[in-house]
Amino acid sequence: MSNIHFVGGEKGGVGKSVFSRLLSQYFLDHSQTYLGLDADQSHGTLTRFYPEFTRAINLDTFSSIDQIMESALEEELQVIVDLPAQSERFLERWLEESGVLELCEETGTGFTYWYVIDDGLDSAQLLQKFLGKHATNMPCVVVQNLGCGSNFSAADAALAATGEAASCVRRASVPELHADTMRKIDNLSLSFWAAQHLKDADTPGLSLMERQRAKMWLKKAYQAIGQALPAQAPAV
Repeated sequence: MSNIHFVGGEKGGVGKSVFSRLLSQYFLDHSQTYLGLDADQSHGTLTRFYPEFTRAINLDTFSSIDQIMESALEEELQVIVDLPAQSERFLERWLEESGVLELCEETGTGFTYWYVIDDGLDSAQLLQKFLGKHATNMPCVVVQNLGCGSNFSAADAALAATGEAASCVRRASVPELHADTMRKIDNLSLSFWAAQHLKDADTPGLSLMERQRAKMWLKKAYQAIGQALPAQAPAV
C-alpha cells in the first residue's frame, strides 16, 4: 500500500523543506521505496538535496499535480510532497474537484498532512484555521519545529480551540540541530545521509563532531517521526 505525505503549512520560514528532507531520509534509511515531489518552485529544496528521488510538480496545473495520485497507484511507495507557503487553496481545489480523499479510501492509499509550525502567534492562528477545515476529514500531524522556537503555548491554545477535532490530530516535535552544523549541511548541499557519513578527504563534508551531532539529531527526529506516523504508514 502506498502512502501520500503532504508537508505544508501556510506560513513561510517554519522549516517545511527541512522536515521534507527529514521525512525523505527517514524512509530511505528504513528501506522504503520513496518518491519526492517538489511543489515549491521558488526554492526547489527537495530537488536540490535528493535529486535522484525527486521531480518537480506545479500546483497550478491539475495535469501536473495529478502525478501525486498516479504515482501512488502505480507502485507501492512513500510519496512526499513538499508544499510552498500559501498553497492551501491550490491543494484544496485539487482535493475537492478530483475526489482525492475518496479515491484514497477506495484504493487503500494512505494520506497524511504534516503541518509544520514555528512558535509564533500567526503560525498558530493559521494552524487553527486549517484544523477547523480539515482535522476531521484527513489524518493530520502538527509538527512543532524546535529550530524555530521553543514556546508553543499559542499552538496548544489553537489545538484546544478546535474542540473535539483536536483528538484526531497527532503531534510531533522536531529537535533543533546546532545552527552552524545545519548551515554547513545546507551550504554543501548534503543529504542527511551524506551529513552523517561523508568523510572522504577529497570531498567537502562535515568534521567528526559535526557528523556526530547530525547523527544524534537524526536519531531524535526519527523517533518523533516514528511515533507520529499513522497506522497506515508503518515504520520498518
